[in-house]
Amino acid sequence: MPSLPLIYVFNDPDTMAPALADYILSAQSAALHRHDAFKIGVSGGSLVSNLRKALLGVPGVQWAKWHIFFADERLVPADDTESNFGLLKKDLLDQLPEGTAQPTVHTIDYSLLDDALEAADAYEKDLVKSFAAKDSVRLPSFDLLLLGCGPDGHTCSLFPGHELLRENVAWVSPIEDSPKPPPRRITLTLPVVTHSLRIAFVAVGGSKAEVLKTVFEDPDAGLPCSLVNEGAKGKVTWFVDSAAVKGVAVQKKEYKSPSL
Repeated sequence: MPSLPLIYVFNDPDTMAPALADYILSAQSAALHRHDAFKIGVSGGSLVSNLRKALLGVPGVQWAKWHIFFADERLVPADDTESNFGLLKKDLLDQLPEGTAQPTVHTIDYSLLDDALEAADAYEKDLVKSFAAKDSVRLPSFDLLLLGCGPDGHTCSLFPGHELLRENVAWVSPIEDSPKPPPRRITLTLPVVTHSLRIAFVAVGGSKAEVLKTVFEDPDAGLPCSLVNEGAKGKVTWFVDSAAVKGVAVQKKEYKSPSL
């Protein structure tokens, strides 16, 4: 398999949306052939608005088969503006047409907001239940992870230089000193992320250009997004707009529907 990620560049998020939808539907189709469910992990931030543009009103999305997990989550109430679940619910799930079958959404245990370790352990137990007994499965295999890239190159709640980048046992880890507020979160660990069957990063806007230059031109800098590119060889696809890679040396590809 090729080691370099596929990088698809679009004029803007609106022109990206149909290709992103096609990619997600391809992953859905492959998943439903495997196990009659689509197990997908998502992050928050601007990713959610791009998902809304891609998926709302698109035929073929089998929401009832979706099991949505969170690549990371902030330890705040669901109605807090920092909540990834709250953002997904408000900007996507609540926008689905009336009568649409709802996906299964795996949220954190909101009774554990004051204990990051317990919250991480509870979410890991949810993954174990969903992906089979841990003694028979070394790592969960998400059908698709949809991730963002922070201005410092972080993804999920895996930050540059943080000790969590070395975690190789836990599936979900707590973080109580996030460089970006809120400080208390839980996150999938790097081995879980790179074990996913498909990984798609979505990055738009000129504010991403500087960090993407490092991610693609200086992978040895060890930014978390670069570590995902390296650790998940051949399984990573980037959807970016032209502003996000302005001045960045990348091998651009013309988008073609992935084979199932």
